[in-house]
Amino acid sequence: MSTAKIAISMNKEMLHQLDDLVSKAEFPSRSGAIQKAVREMLEKKYGNRLARECAKLDPEEEMAIAEEGMNSELGSWPEY
Repeated sequence: MSTAKIAISMNKEMLHQLDDLVSKAEFPSRSGAIQKAVREMLEKKYGNRLARECAKLDPEEEMAIAEEGMNSELGSWPEY
């Protein structure tokens, strides 16, 4: 995948914290840390594959399947 260079501005405290993460090897570079942050924000905003697939489910059908599974696992309740 090709990349493009961009320029961003941030306050000095945020930059210091970012550099601290890079110096502790939590990220390979400032760019890597920012890319990960943007990727996570976009996944949260637009959803990941699991969220998209779950959105396709019919809640009533899923509830019926879940209840059927629970009933087969639990069997019948003993009478007291």
